[in-house]
Amino acid sequence: MAKSVTSAPRAARLHLVEAVEQRLNEFLSYERARWSAVDERAAVPVDAIADLVRAGGKRLRPVFCVSGFLAAGGDPEDRVIVDVAAGLELVHVAALIHDDVVDDSPLRRGAPTVHTRHAADHAERGLRGESRRYGEGVAILSGDLCDVYADRLAAELPPRARAVWGELRTEIMIGQFLDVAVAAESVADPELSRWIAICKSGRYSIHRPLVLGAAVAGRHDLAAAFEEYGTALGEAFQLRDDLIDFGDSTATGKPVGLDLEQHKMTLLLVRAAQRDPRVREQLRRPDWDPAVLRGLLDEADATADIEHYIGELTERAKESIAQAPIDQPWRDELAALAITVAYRDR
Repeated sequence: MAKSVTSAPRAARLHLVEAVEQRLNEFLSYERARWSAVDERAAVPVDAIADLVRAGGKRLRPVFCVSGFLAAGGDPEDRVIVDVAAGLELVHVAALIHDDVVDDSPLRRGAPTVHTRHAADHAERGLRGESRRYGEGVAILSGDLCDVYADRLAAELPPRARAVWGELRTEIMIGQFLDVAVAAESVADPELSRWIAICKSGRYSIHRPLVLGAAVAGRHDLAAAFEEYGTALGEAFQLRDDLIDFGDSTATGKPVGLDLEQHKMTLLLVRAAQRDPRVREQLRRPDWDPAVLRGLLDEADATADIEHYIGELTERAKESIAQAPIDQPWRDELAALAITVAYRDR
């Protein structure tokens, strides 16, 4: 008999992620019908959320949440895990909508961002007020509604899992604020940049979803193992994002080069500044030239340095999960996921 190319853990994970997808579609369809019955305009923020959800995405947070749950021996028929994993995707969508406003990004997943689209609609219709403020208002409220929906989906979490959920939500906000503050103040502190990257992205993408899934399954003893794996892989995840920002917008579906234009103190930039005095000198300037800095980063071979570090972090994640108190098939599956996450192209 030919061996199946899909492992049992992967098949179980895919089954639950499909259930998460269905839950998201059903939930958002219900909300749209509910509010459009009041007034078609009331469905605008729901549509903004639904459009972004249905535009695709990696579903990384649900993937790690259901993986943590299943690796911990959770029952695949437990509907709480489907709801909370769907809620995690909405936390992510809310963060994207708000982040696009903060970064003034025009594209997301190959389409105009929420604030850009509604600012253009305001201008085309000749509505009253300022188009930019209108578009940003729609985006902020849509993101807020998305967070409300996420909390509704997480309503049945047991108490200890609820604590993980609250910490995850808090870390995103604090990490995002510090990202803005450090860019504005031009703080080139490698440890702070690393903490921000892990806090605003890595933890809520990998570490916390894994721990959350295990907590729903009642396996709180897995928190330490999942933290070690998730912290290393979360940093690799964010570093890959830094490299993707140097890539091709047609592949990523969003603008590239924004980090330099917005004075973001990324890990890539801060590590390059440690190695090259010319980069450090540029960072001291009150308003650096992104093109000049990009050239210096290329000359300093900054991307090769980051690629090497990503490799180290990925190996660290794989080594840590190899010691986790879970079944071997799940150790193998999480090691494979580490490779997928660290070497993605978008």
